[in-house]
Amino acid sequence: MTRLVLSDILARMYIRRAQIKSRKDGGKYYTYRLVESKRTATGVKQYTLLNLGTDFSLPREQWPDLARRVEDILSGQQSLFEIDSDIEKTAQDIAAKLIVSQHNTSQPGGTDYREVDLDTIDLSRPRSVGAEHVSLEALRMLGLEKKLAELGFNAPQTAAAIGTIIGRACEPGSELATHRWLRDRSGLGELIGYDFATLKLHEMYRIADRLLARKAALEEHLFRREQSLFGLQETITLYDLTNTYFEGQSRGNALAAHGHSKEKRADCPLVTLGLVLDSSGFPRRSHVYKGNVNEPGTLADMISGLEKGSSSSGHKPTVVMDAGIATEDNLSWLTEHHYPYLVVSRKKHREFDEASSVVVKQDTECTVRVHQVFDENSGETLLYCHSTQREKKDTAISNRFVSRFEEALEKLRSGLHKKQCLKNYDKVMGKIGRMRQKYARVSRQFTISVTKDEAGGNATEITWKRHPAAATTDTHPGVYCLRTSQTGWDESRLWKTYTMLTDLEAVFRSLKSELGLRPVHHQLAERVSSHLFITVLAYHLIHTIRIRLRTEKITYSWSRLRKLLSSQARVTVSMRCSNGDTVHVRKSTRPEPAQQQIYSALGVASQPGQVIKTII
Repeated sequence: MTRLVLSDILARMYIRRAQIKSRKDGGKYYTYRLVESKRTATGVKQYTLLNLGTDFSLPREQWPDLARRVEDILSGQQSLFEIDSDIEKTAQDIAAKLIVSQHNTSQPGGTDYREVDLDTIDLSRPRSVGAEHVSLEALRMLGLEKKLAELGFNAPQTAAAIGTIIGRACEPGSELATHRWLRDRSGLGELIGYDFATLKLHEMYRIADRLLARKAALEEHLFRREQSLFGLQETITLYDLTNTYFEGQSRGNALAAHGHSKEKRADCPLVTLGLVLDSSGFPRRSHVYKGNVNEPGTLADMISGLEKGSSSSGHKPTVVMDAGIATEDNLSWLTEHHYPYLVVSRKKHREFDEASSVVVKQDTECTVRVHQVFDENSGETLLYCHSTQREKKDTAISNRFVSRFEEALEKLRSGLHKKQCLKNYDKVMGKIGRMRQKYARVSRQFTISVTKDEAGGNATEITWKRHPAAATTDTHPGVYCLRTSQTGWDESRLWKTYTMLTDLEAVFRSLKSELGLRPVHHQLAERVSSHLFITVLAYHLIHTIRIRLRTEKITYSWSRLRKLLSSQARVTVSMRCSNGDTVHVRKSTRPEPAQQQIYSALGVASQPGQVIKTII
C-alpha cells in the first residue's frame, strides 16, 4: 500500500515555475509544478509531486496559500480562515490528483480495520457516473474505441472523442457545455483513465472536426458491428429528413437557409439532417443539407450505393419513405436502380372495400383493415388502409373546422341585415375568399352562393351547401393509401413494414428532445455538420442500450434511463485515524434498486470504476 509520510510534506510544499525550451521552434515557455522539499542524508532535495502544466494561472502571491490549503485537505483539516474560491477549487483539484496518483487499488475480499474519528469524516468531489457507465459500455461493445485507434486517433484524441460523444448522450449541449461538464461534474474521466481538466476547449472543436472527417468509415463500422451484434438483416431501409434551427443569423454559414421549419421557427435560419435507418432503428447513413433543401431531391444522394458490402444474397433493401419524398421522379429512380419501395401515396384518390379487406391489427384501442388493389397502369400494388383510431381523429378535426367555417358564414350572412356590417358585394366576396383560404381543409366541401342587389351593389343573401368530394378523405375518413413495387408480400407484411416509419419518427424525436439537436449555436458550416454528426453517434450508443434493455422487457425512454442513473456518483470519503493517518477512499455509491435492475439487464458492473484508497 502506498503511503505518503505527512511529516515530510507538511509546510514543505510549494509551487515552482520552470522555463522550458521548445524542441520544435526553440521558443521558451513556462511550466508549473507542485514540489516538496525533503531532508535526506546527503542534504535537502526537492521532489516533484505533481506537474501542473503550462496553464496554471493562479497569481504568484497566492501560491503559499494554495500549498497550505492542499496540505490541509490531504491531512483532513478544515481551514480556519476564509479561502478564496479560486484557491479552494485549485486546491481541491490538486489534492484529488495527488490522492489518485498515490493510490492503492483495493483488492476484493481484503480487510483493513481502523479506529477513526467520526467527526472528521468528510465527503468530497461527487461526480456522476451512472449514465456515463452504461454509455461507455455501449461504446466499447460497438468497438468504437478500437476503431478510433485504427483511424489514427492517439490516446488523448480518443479520450476527447469518447468524452464528446458520451457527453452528448448524457448531458446534451454545445461543445462548450460538454467541456465544462466533463471537467467539473462527470466521472467519465475516472472510468477511462483520463483527466479532462487537461483538455482544452479548442481541442473539443478539433476532435469534432476530426470525427466528421472520418464520418463514412465510422458509419460503416457502426452499422456492420450492429448487424453482427444483433443479427440484423439489411432488408428494409427507412429514409426521412428533419431540420433544426440556428440561434443568430449565421450569415457566414453556407448551409443556413430559411425554409419550412418543423418546429415553427420560420424566423430562424435552418439546416436539414437526412437519415437512413434499418428496420431496427439503427442509423445507416446521415447527411447535412441546406435548410431550404428540396426533400425529394435528396433521395438518390442518400440511397445510392447502400447495397455495397451487403450480404451475399445480392438483394437490395426495400426503401420505405413518406409522401414528402415519394415523388414520381424518385419512384422512377428507385425502379431504374432496382430498389423495391413502399411509400405513402401522394394521390388524393381514396377507396375502401370492407368486404374485401383483411384485419392486420386489432386491440382495444384500434382496428386496422387493409384492402389490396393491383394497379395495371403503374404495375404497383396499392394498399388502402382504414384505421378506426385515425377515422375518429379525421372526423373530429373535420367536424371542428366545418363548424368554424359555417359559423363564420352565418356571421357574415346575418350581418347583411344589420347596420354597420359588411354588405358591399365585392367586399363580401373578398371576405368569403379569405375564409376559404383560412379553412382550406374543409371549404372545398362547400358550394357558396351570394345574391347581389344590382341597383344598390350590395349582397342581399348568402347560401351554402356541403357536399363532400367522393373518393377522398372527406368521404373516407381514416383511410390512407400505400404504394409498393413488392409483389410477393401479403397485406399484413406490407402494412407492418410501413409502420416501421414510426421508428424513424421516434429517432428524430429522440435526436431533438433527448440529444440536444435543437437549437444549433455554431456559425460555421463544418462545425454545424460535426455537431449534428456527434448527435448521430450518440444515438448509436443509446439505441444499443435500449435494444439490449428491450430484450429484458425494459422499455424506458433514454430521458428516463438517464434520470434514473443520474443519482449514482463517485465520491471521496476522507477520515482521520487514531494513529494519525488520514485515509482517503474514492469509490462509487451503491446503486439504487432501479439502477441495479438496469445494470443487471445490461450485464455490466453495478459500481463503476475502481476503489481507490490512499493513506497519508
